[in-house]
Amino acid sequence: MTLPNLTLADCLQPAWRVSPRVRALVTTRNGGVSAPPYGRWTQQGADEPGGLNLGLHTGDDLVAVEANRARLLSLAGARAAWLEQVHGSDVVAAGDVIAAAASGAAPVRADASATAMPGVACIVMVADCMPVLLCDEAGRAVGAAHAGWRGLASGVVEKTAQRVADLAGAKLDELCAYLGPAIGPAAFEVGPDVRDAFMTQAHSSDCDAVVRAFADHPHTPGKYLADLAALARVRLARLGITRVAGGDLCTVADRERFYSYRRDRVTGRMAAMIWLAD
Repeated sequence: MTLPNLTLADCLQPAWRVSPRVRALVTTRNGGVSAPPYGRWTQQGADEPGGLNLGLHTGDDLVAVEANRARLLSLAGARAAWLEQVHGSDVVAAGDVIAAAASGAAPVRADASATAMPGVACIVMVADCMPVLLCDEAGRAVGAAHAGWRGLASGVVEKTAQRVADLAGAKLDELCAYLGPAIGPAAFEVGPDVRDAFMTQAHSSDCDAVVRAFADHPHTPGKYLADLAALARVRLARLGITRVAGGDLCTVADRERFYSYRRDRVTGRMAAMIWLAD
């Protein structure tokens, strides 16, 4: 079977007003060569070949995953800084990640990268965690962060934003952010430990917003439904970053477009990437 090539129509692009130098996209599960259970989900409710799984450690055929990655990089026209993500808050230079891979070194373990180098893409993979893309409005530097609740609570967004601002020679409030598809507030069931992790860090100015980000679970006492995007916006607002797009797409609810680990367990990974044009 000959499967169609990946196109921009298979991806999401941030709706934000930034320099045309800034290029960004988020993949969906469509436009690749992976077979079920990593395939594309049709409107008829069938999982068919054609999935764009980009995760090497998901159980998928590695030949298919590498073919999918090649499709993505061909579409983007950029080199990607693939990370080994660990749900932490370390931020690395995307150029160093690419150099390490070229030398045959082990994948760099981190959950965010930043760069001011044209043609070098900061990239994170997700299947429910929130990807946060950052840039300065003038298009001098970019960054990408993998922000599950653990990374978000440990400051991965703040650290990535600071790195982008430093590279750009910009103030933090000059940055723009995009919150990509992630598990939504109707699906993200958490325990009191997650709520406590954010409540203990709440500021007097945003305590109410943090409280509102955790709704009592309607059927399970002691559990909450967490709004990851709302929590990310709180962290960004503390930095003065108010130009924030996205945050309204749920990976769990939209099976046709998105992989979701919480929903399917055995599933693929999507990518969110941002780079500067040459």
